Amino acid sequence: MKKSIKLLLLVSLLSFVGCKNVEQSTSASTTENTETKATGQEGVVDDTSARNIVQTAIGSKDHTTLVAAVKAADLVTSLSNAGPFTVFAPTNAAFDKLPKGTVDNLLKPENKEKLTNILGYHTYVGSLKTEYMQDGQEFDMVFGGKVKITKKGDKTFVNGSEIVASIPTANGMIHVIGDVLLPK
Repeated sequence: MKKSIKLLLLVSLLSFVGCKNVEQSTSASTTENTETKATGQEGVVDDTSARNIVQTAIGSKDHTTLVAAVKAADLVTSLSNAGPFTVFAPTNAAFDKLPKGTVDNLLKPENKEKLTNILGYHTYVGSLKTEYMQDGQEFDMVFGGKVKITKKGDKTFVNGSEIVASIPTANGMIHVIGDVLLPK
């Protein structure tokens, strides 16, 4: 059942990305000098609704690198949809821990698939609250395998990286972490 859900999510993600690319190329050729506006869930802006995962991340000065990566991987629409999703969100400082040039290299168009896999390894389909996570529990991520939860006192860790904050959003949960999780 989980594999079916993951496959369905992957097919949906690829369809969104494929449709968006066709739409962008068609739009670019017919309206070269016109700025295009977001047309999916990411384009919904109002003052009363709760913000989704992407809108919340965009509003965080500590997640500008993550937002740039989500945009480079064309995942804005997917992570703005209804979900629910849980995103383990590395801070800018977490990306700074990677070897010099890694982030710039990942943001290149030719590395989009690799970047998408890394971001998928930070994303779970469902809403995970830390109070319901158990020591030793593992979760299948959208791409790249499983992450392991550990508990030490009142602290919760994902693959050894402490969850330093949890932010509920309109379409799931963001857990702020201090490390970039790399698929094994």
